[in-house]
Amino acid sequence: MVRTLFIIVFTLMSAVSPAFAASAAKTDTEITYYGHSAFKIVTPGGKVLLVDPWITNQDNPNGEKDLESLTRVDLILLTHGHGDHVGNMVQISKRTGAKLVTTPELMKAAVLLSYYPVENTGNTLTGGFGGEISLLDGEVTVRFVPAVHGGSMEIAEGSIMPRSLVYAGWPSGFYITIKNGPKIYHTGDTDLFSDMALVGDVDIMMACIGGKFTMGPKRAAQAVRLVKPRMVIPMHYATWEVLTGTTEQFDNALRSLGLKGMKRLNPSESLQWK
Repeated sequence: MVRTLFIIVFTLMSAVSPAFAASAAKTDTEITYYGHSAFKIVTPGGKVLLVDPWITNQDNPNGEKDLESLTRVDLILLTHGHGDHVGNMVQISKRTGAKLVTTPELMKAAVLLSYYPVENTGNTLTGGFGGEISLLDGEVTVRFVPAVHGGSMEIAEGSIMPRSLVYAGWPSGFYITIKNGPKIYHTGDTDLFSDMALVGDVDIMMACIGGKFTMGPKRAAQAVRLVKPRMVIPMHYATWEVLTGTTEQFDNALRSLGLKGMKRLNPSESLQWK
């Protein structure tokens, strides 16, 4: 009787609102790679997260189109203040109202130096390493993870300060837990470090492999051995000639360690995590 009543109610709601049917049926998490370190994560509940949203990077031939298509963004997660990670975040936030999730120093720097909309920031959106915050009514949980990299930010044009690099907090990675979805570790820009083994259970690892400014393919493979993800997506490679690490080198390094699970995504390509 209860099952019959549920079917009747569901059928009526679906007839009245196709959107209800679509949202009720959606169980996957969608992940889109835009090149460099930029990702979009769409939760099973339809919430939209961006990480390091340099959508129009030169490795993405569809960058302008992809940027224009971002009409809904709930959260922007920023690992550090370098321009190739700040990217298009201010433009996106102004258009969509996206809230900024980052460390306290970087949040202040983003407002003061990059003109991130202050109304889209706040103490509930920030935390320090090891700290964990619940967002979007519990649909997303973010833990701040250290990264071994620089933490400066370039002052935007029009600032009252001279145009230069200034301190903007420590760089970070993110351990993102999606309700009814995957556990994701975005390393940010980093070298290999032993505490990666303590990040936690990881379904999807987004790992920098390009070298020079971050770990290269061999050290990235060692990082995967520490983290033990079910899938690893390489990032932060091929954007410039100096980033010489390749996905082929990374895959070979993984295989030499007896590891597998690499998933290469082209810019604008998506995958569904069930």
